[in-house]
Amino acid sequence: MRLSDLAGAPVVLERPSDPAHGDYATNVALRTAPQHRRPPKELAAELAERAAELEEIERAEVAGPGFLNIWVTAEWLAEALGEIGPDYGAGTPERRQRIQVELISANPAGPLTVGSARNGAYGDSVARLLSYAGHEIEREYYFNDAGRQVDLFRASVEARRRGEELPEGGYQGEYINELAALDVDPVEFMLGEIRREVAEFRIAIDSWRRQGEIEQEVAGVLPKLDTYEAEGTIWARTSAYGDDKDRPLIRSEDGSYLYYAADIAYVRDKLERGFDRAIYILGADHHGYVGRLKAAAAMLGYDPERTEVLIYQLVHIVEGGETKKISKRRGDVVFLDELIDKIGVDATRWYLVSRGHDQPIDIDVDLAAERTQKNPVYYVQYAHARIAGILRNAESERGDTPGELAKEERDLIKRLLEFPAVAAEAAERRAPHAIPIYAIRVADDFHRFYHEHRVVGSETEAFRLGLVRATQSVIARCLDLIGVDAPERM
Repeated sequence: MRLSDLAGAPVVLERPSDPAHGDYATNVALRTAPQHRRPPKELAAELAERAAELEEIERAEVAGPGFLNIWVTAEWLAEALGEIGPDYGAGTPERRQRIQVELISANPAGPLTVGSARNGAYGDSVARLLSYAGHEIEREYYFNDAGRQVDLFRASVEARRRGEELPEGGYQGEYINELAALDVDPVEFMLGEIRREVAEFRIAIDSWRRQGEIEQEVAGVLPKLDTYEAEGTIWARTSAYGDDKDRPLIRSEDGSYLYYAADIAYVRDKLERGFDRAIYILGADHHGYVGRLKAAAAMLGYDPERTEVLIYQLVHIVEGGETKKISKRRGDVVFLDELIDKIGVDATRWYLVSRGHDQPIDIDVDLAAERTQKNPVYYVQYAHARIAGILRNAESERGDTPGELAKEERDLIKRLLEFPAVAAEAAERRAPHAIPIYAIRVADDFHRFYHEHRVVGSETEAFRLGLVRATQSVIARCLDLIGVDAPERM
């Protein structure tokens, strides 16, 4: 709309909670009154008078101290509805970035857990959103196939094969016994299993890196760093580059490289591949990595803003009203395959991004397994399938565009028109949880519309078929952005 030109400033439109206050409302008069040195209400009244002359605006009214409430015409809503297609809301950024999203990157010391699954579901959804926003995306999995935990895992399997006691702090659980019965290298076997699990979880990894390979680059990277010797080892002066303290690089007892040395080499490996931005998805115990990874980039001469660290919180599995304890080494663990067997890939993907990544998630397995409208993923998918059924039954599209729209029609169209802003903000804030929240609201508005109005055989059948087709398209896109299927039948 042309309100921004009339106001001489960007106009942000919001939907009032009370429809009596218009289709949209803006506070632009309140925001710009000081620079115009005029009372906000007077400025809003002038803007309302000029806005009412626009063909797309039915009427405009001043409310409160200077808010502007706007009612748009049915013709404008119908025209906007016609613009909604399969790629509605896709972005075209001013500067297209090449972005790497590193996700999961779990130790290959067992099958993927639900914690690692949250990493994957969240990271993949961020990647999908950024891709839809118009950026070039690469997903990478970094196998932590070196270090103490992997050695301990291999030793645990070997001990089971020999019928001996597990090493101190060793890995337990039935999967260790199963691996011990196989004539395989347990680490290499798990690498293959993880690749299978990731693919079945609908994450398409573009590149795979192994810590063992990256560690071979450390020797060539160390001379490029700002380092000093103290306490019998070599330290990186990371505190001079924004970290909260300096970091050791080499174990003093045996001269082997510490994890941070490989982390630095990995930062260089990423940025030398030409990515404008390298996004790390890391677990709740990695808060300290934000500063140290940016410091690594700065020490190597890169812009530290090219690295971005997103920290996700824990996942709690609730079954039968009880929360399960999780520890891979103790064998108290919920594996991704186990959860998928109980609730399916769709529900698993949905629930793992249903809250902000900075908040813990409780997944109620009993609810998530229900095929009822109490289960939000089923509720949204059912709306999509219901529309598919309507479209299958439509033999012809007849009828005129209505001169007036019913309240439910207006509400549904306005909801659909929110999608581009919702998707863009979710990508910008790395907040895919906004997508299922929005999808539920779309489904709510659709179900209210469908409860009140006939589609096939109505006097405005063609218009209403266009409305439900646009609704189906937006729902399908929402589900795709979080890796959930959009079924045609349920």
